[in-house]
Amino acid sequence: MRITLAHVSPHSGSREKMQGVEALVADYVARCGAWADVEAKAFASEARLLDAVAAMSKRTRPVVCLLDSGGRQLSSEKFAAQIERWRDSGQQNLFFCVGPADGWSGAARERADLVLSLGPMTLAHGIARVVLAEQVYRGLSILAGHPYHGGH
Repeated sequence: MRITLAHVSPHSGSREKMQGVEALVADYVARCGAWADVEAKAFASEARLLDAVAAMSKRTRPVVCLLDSGGRQLSSEKFAAQIERWRDSGQQNLFFCVGPADGWSGAARERADLVLSLGPMTLAHGIARVVLAEQVYRGLSILAGHPYHGGH
């Protein structure tokens, strides 16, 4: 199973600010490598992200999970269980997507298999990316029986 941590970012932001975010995301992506093929990928627009998903759909339809503060909230254990269901049903590609500053379009929401919230508060784009990367790592570690989660 391949997991893509996608984000829509038309501006790269200040280089100094983004270095910390990129380093943290890269650390969790590397840790995930013990259990899954995970990558972080930036898209200049929602349309480009949806085009990439559509291009992959020619082989098998990827699962698309959009992050949105109005989405469904899951505990870490339930999030891990959802990843497990997708994996065990034969899904080959999962896209977890942090969206544009003005939110997801109706077309993106229609394409989504799940709209997920990291909580009711609005998070800065970079923070949402780091939290997502950590939760994907946590979910994979739960599935692997690794002690990282520790039942918190």
